[in-house]
Amino acid sequence: MTPPPPSLLPQQIAPADGRQSALTARHLGGDPEALYDYFMALRGESDRALAALPPAGGKPYPYGRCEEITRDLFARLSQRLARPDGPVEQALRAFVEDGGILQSVWGVLREQYFQNALQVGSLYVDVSNDTVVVTKPKVEILPIEASGLVPVRDLAHFRQTAERYWGAILYANHLVPTLAPLLPILSVSPGRLVPGLQSACDYMIGLMCRDRFQDAEGWLETGPPPPGEFATAFLATVPADLRPLTGEGRLEAVAACRRARDAGCWAEPDWRTARVLDYLRLTRWAAARR
Repeated sequence: MTPPPPSLLPQQIAPADGRQSALTARHLGGDPEALYDYFMALRGESDRALAALPPAGGKPYPYGRCEEITRDLFARLSQRLARPDGPVEQALRAFVEDGGILQSVWGVLREQYFQNALQVGSLYVDVSNDTVVVTKPKVEILPIEASGLVPVRDLAHFRQTAERYWGAILYANHLVPTLAPLLPILSVSPGRLVPGLQSACDYMIGLMCRDRFQDAEGWLETGPPPPGEFATAFLATVPADLRPLTGEGRLEAVAACRRARDAGCWAEPDWRTARVLDYLRLTRWAAARR
């Protein structure tokens, strides 16, 4: 698949400039109904593969499964385009080979909720359009400028959306300080999401690195600490080597940001990978204790 320009963060929607608009019209503009039907057929395959997922937020599939559906469908699409079969796949392959952008994207949709989708040149292709309002069509294709999808600007924008979309209560991550530079928020969303660190998506990790953890440090310094009983319960789900070394979790989290900045970790892929692996270890450890 065609990656976005290097100046953009992972999963950030790329500008639908004149070249992308021209490529989209040339390769994909002739039969929009066929393009829609193709993505609907792929969505059907994803549904059959994912329908057994447990309820999200107490509601059955596909509710709340935007990320899983988009990831599964994008993987299927990538495999198909390696050996295209049929006019739509051949057109998509030619579009990519000609320089058209085809990528998964993530952001805030219409200032209401987080959304995963696909960017196909100048088109926004939402293949999980029914995961909030399940009566909506499964697939929606719009010009990017009409989609309402925007990048998360900063942690304040993320927090605002999380509070609105997830009904979340948000605390500063003073409980897993070594992960705080990348995952500075601890979210609690009763009846919807299990308590957890936010946000481990590629875009937000990239956003924290882009300003060298300054935004993360500010929130860790001033954000509300997790309350006592909740903090005790959450720490019981954290591996011992990731817990605070002292009783001063706030100071440890802030210090972790400063050390990572001074060491240039914001530009070190190996450091980011190690922190993500720690996060994955934490999630597995926590799941085993629930």
